Amino acid sequence: MRLVTTPRVTYLRGLAEEILARYGRGRMIVAIDGPVQSGKSALADDLAAVLEERDHAVFRARMEDFHRSRAAQAEFGADTPERYWRYGFDESALRRSLVEPFRLAGSAAFVTRVFDPARDAWVEPKWLTGPEDAILVVDGRFVLRERLADLWDVAIAVDGDPVDPADVLAYAHRDPRSVADVVVSLADPAYPLSIVH
Repeated sequence: MRLVTTPRVTYLRGLAEEILARYGRGRMIVAIDGPVQSGKSALADDLAAVLEERDHAVFRARMEDFHRSRAAQAEFGADTPERYWRYGFDESALRRSLVEPFRLAGSAAFVTRVFDPARDAWVEPKWLTGPEDAILVVDGRFVLRERLADLWDVAIAVDGDPVDPADVLAYAHRDPRSVADVVVSLADPAYPLSIVH
């Protein structure tokens, strides 16, 4: 379905062209990082819609849906920003349930959600399959951290300085803007633009 052309959609079409020019075939994963409430999830949703407009099979996942339970986090000590930054997400489940089977293509099934952080409960997995050529768009806090860097084909960071204590720690260790392929300013969300750092 053709999207209504707005400055935001026009920008994202250009970004999609750049992405597809580099990784046009097979399975591709785009990761979008940024501070809390930076607009990264909405950007990921809209980029996915633009890629779908180009008749690509597109799947969406959020790091929020790969949280560890509160009990599992408690095993790593007191509830602090550092504990959340280091252990808040179940990266093993992300790799095992989503990234690795998605990369296998063919008949391998994957899930885009394993946990509901609001209910602090596991969710019934919905196993998905896709064609050989498919794109997965993942957004979330800390997705561009060093230990996940090998998972992504395209790394996008939303510009903005961290305010949340866990984000401050993450950015002090590895600022996603310094490692991203593209840094997007959403100072005016209706008029995003790529910036050079």
